[in-house]
Amino acid sequence: MSLKQDLADVFEVIPVSLADRSYLIHLCGASSSKTNKESLIKGFENALLAVLGELGRCSHVVIVADGSIAAPYAKPIQDKLQSAGTRASLLAIPSGEQSKSIAELARIWEFLLREKTDRASVMIAIGGGVIGDLAGFAAATYTRGIRFIQVPTTLLAMVDSSVGGKTGINLPTAKNMVGAFWQPTAVVINTQALDSLPDREFRSGLAEVVKYGVILDEEFFEYLESHAVAIGGRHPESIQHIIARSCQLKAEVVSKDEYETTGLRAILNYGHTFAHAIEADTKYGQLLHGEAVSIGMHLAAQTAVRRGMIDASIVDRQSTLLQRLGLPIYFEGLKPARLWELMQNDKKVENGKLAFILPTRIGHVERTRNVTFEEAFGVQT
Repeated sequence: MSLKQDLADVFEVIPVSLADRSYLIHLCGASSSKTNKESLIKGFENALLAVLGELGRCSHVVIVADGSIAAPYAKPIQDKLQSAGTRASLLAIPSGEQSKSIAELARIWEFLLREKTDRASVMIAIGGGVIGDLAGFAAATYTRGIRFIQVPTTLLAMVDSSVGGKTGINLPTAKNMVGAFWQPTAVVINTQALDSLPDREFRSGLAEVVKYGVILDEEFFEYLESHAVAIGGRHPESIQHIIARSCQLKAEVVSKDEYETTGLRAILNYGHTFAHAIEADTKYGQLLHGEAVSIGMHLAAQTAVRRGMIDASIVDRQSTLLQRLGLPIYFEGLKPARLWELMQNDKKVENGKLAFILPTRIGHVERTRNVTFEEAFGVQT
């Protein structure tokens, strides 16, 4: 029996179509009224074992996990693998954006070497976007590439960073400037992991969810508007739906523009040009990524108004939804001149010109160049 058939009662399977790099997102969640906590746990564990089993040769599993969940979440997975006869090693990484660094990347490489990791090994990244990006980059570069499985445990990672193959680390003044495209072998999502996620981190992930509605799917945006209370209250079926739809939308984009060469994938950066500069200016310590993205989307929408691309009602609609979901749209210490300077380090700069992703309506955005400082911030230089 196939993995999908065997676990159909707790599984939703979403394909990411990339020729020989195609893979599946396995979503274990409250897909039906008969789903309970026990079946979720069993379904998730069986999924991980089944995915590993379908990979064929596997000499060793290396688990790289966020330190805050290493003991309660990653260690049981290590034990489960070992009880099934698989050699499994576990490395805990400190929580926080500061860990996406050269120092932590080197620590993973040294750990892989000590644990005699080889090209038949498989890495499992367990945690949020920081761990997925960092561990994925280590997997992409160790012995010139080993297989890895994404097991995202935050909402932001589930709906965005675990899908699409972007891996990397930060430099002190530029986010995600060093990295590689390295697709996971599979993504295994257990919505139960969100039960213990702090409210601020949960709401941070909702910014990326709203992003998909703004850039690609007005109907989905309307769903978020009408279900904001249920989503904020973590209603299981609503959470299942927003994760699944977000993954479907990102998979569609990535399948058409894996390496961001046509410009299509760039739309996923809506709000991020501002957000990355804000994060760098605050030393990656004051705002969560999703909070910065929420502020960035508000700034981007205001920029679109100044350029005559949308009217103010679109900004109001977006900001109302973001605030209903508990997300910020302003940052008290925002320094336009400094942010503009930092934005020039963005990966999307070509020939000295920065590309912005700006909305033309709910459900559609365009890639725009020649945006001035005054248009971006509404102030004079």
